[in-house]
Amino acid sequence: MWHQTKERHKTHKWMFWKRRRHLVTFLAFLGFLNVYSLRVNLSVAIVAMNSPYNVTLDNGTVVERQDFNWDSKTQGFVLSSFFYGYIGTQILGGWLGACLGGSRVYGVGVAATALFTLVTPPVANYSVYLLLFIRFIEGLFEGVTYPCIHAVWARWAPPEERARMASIAFSGSFVGTVVALPLSGLIANNLGWPYIFYITGFFGLVWCAVWWSVVRDNPEDDPHISPEELKYLKESLGLKPNDSGPKHVIYPWGKFLTSMPVWSIVAAHFCENWGFYTLLTQLPTFMKDTLNFQLEKAGFMSSLPYLVMAVIMQFAGGLADWLRNTNKLSTTQVRKLFNCGAFISQTIFMFLAGHLQTANGVILCLVMAVGLGAFAWPAFSVNHLDIAPQYASVLMGLSNTFATLPGIMSPLITGFIVTDKSAEQWQFVFYIASVIYLLGALFYGTFASGERQPWAMDDPTPPTTSPHIADHAYDNKAIS
Repeated sequence: MWHQTKERHKTHKWMFWKRRRHLVTFLAFLGFLNVYSLRVNLSVAIVAMNSPYNVTLDNGTVVERQDFNWDSKTQGFVLSSFFYGYIGTQILGGWLGACLGGSRVYGVGVAATALFTLVTPPVANYSVYLLLFIRFIEGLFEGVTYPCIHAVWARWAPPEERARMASIAFSGSFVGTVVALPLSGLIANNLGWPYIFYITGFFGLVWCAVWWSVVRDNPEDDPHISPEELKYLKESLGLKPNDSGPKHVIYPWGKFLTSMPVWSIVAAHFCENWGFYTLLTQLPTFMKDTLNFQLEKAGFMSSLPYLVMAVIMQFAGGLADWLRNTNKLSTTQVRKLFNCGAFISQTIFMFLAGHLQTANGVILCLVMAVGLGAFAWPAFSVNHLDIAPQYASVLMGLSNTFATLPGIMSPLITGFIVTDKSAEQWQFVFYIASVIYLLGALFYGTFASGERQPWAMDDPTPPTTSPHIADHAYDNKAIS
């Protein structure tokens, strides 16, 4: 029977929507694309909002105007305000995903963020303090998205496809950055900066409508899933009949907080995000102030590192799964090789970016520093599912809580360091990121594990509820 299933899926492999888990992955990819479009739009918009422009009056007189005149510290607070909210709902998002259903929570998080994005322009014109509050609220809602998606993977991603499916979905974040940065510059120059928020908010709501109409929390609730795929998911993930719906899960927090494999994930997530958020929030400003790029070009060039990262992530997860499934390397070895190799490469290129004098050389190093981080994602971002699949959404919330700190700290630190926009001051910003990458490689290489932990072997639910999801091995060839 499984041989027949294999042949059937091979014949129609291009029809990815026929395999519902792959459709879920694709829509999650588009979801993260919108998530990051809604997040990074301000990085370009804030440059346009604070740049002088010429206006021709009715009498032909040309006058210079500027919508806002925020200093670098104020801009740093505006850019980081999102993350004050974002950090507050990470663990909550994981818990809600496990209790209410990951797909529902994911959709609500994106929808609310999109709605608040639509009101950003009038709010910014009214008060910078109200803008700080709105961005804080956006962060609260978007904060649930990353943790709760692990609740989706716990029911839709077989162990043999876990890194590939998660990497493809998470790569939407970087594709969103690639799309949003140049598009925001183009919109600002041709329509005005308010339309950056109107357009990204609109597309976020369109995605939400599609997500809610297509994706279900559990495979057995999907009316379009094939019997073969449903059987495969149930057996590979250990899903039992009636193993759906809200659960009261008992979380062993003492074990979480004393587990070095957990802290290695936390450290890796923090270190990767330090360099990522530093460039995500500051790269357009750096290219305009130091490399003297115009806004539209700065937005386009700022997107290049994330384009490289998105492309690499499409095969990095598949490569990690292949090494693991063919037993060429153990799960622990795969996670350490990918994460530490990426971090060491990023250390080198971020350091070089601070030394090179030519614009092309600096851009190349920054592209490589960000792009090679794609190999780290099939390691730390799915490592929660390796060590404790039944607690993965909350563990993702825990690691992403710490990983959000760079989004708060980095813009503020950069704002205090870069006071006169000199290359030497930006050089110091790159040095900080380089050292953090190196420390992350050392810590993860020492303490990480790809094996299910002893404290994750027990049933996390009370006896009256259904059993937890087990991470059984299964021959993925049957449905590849």
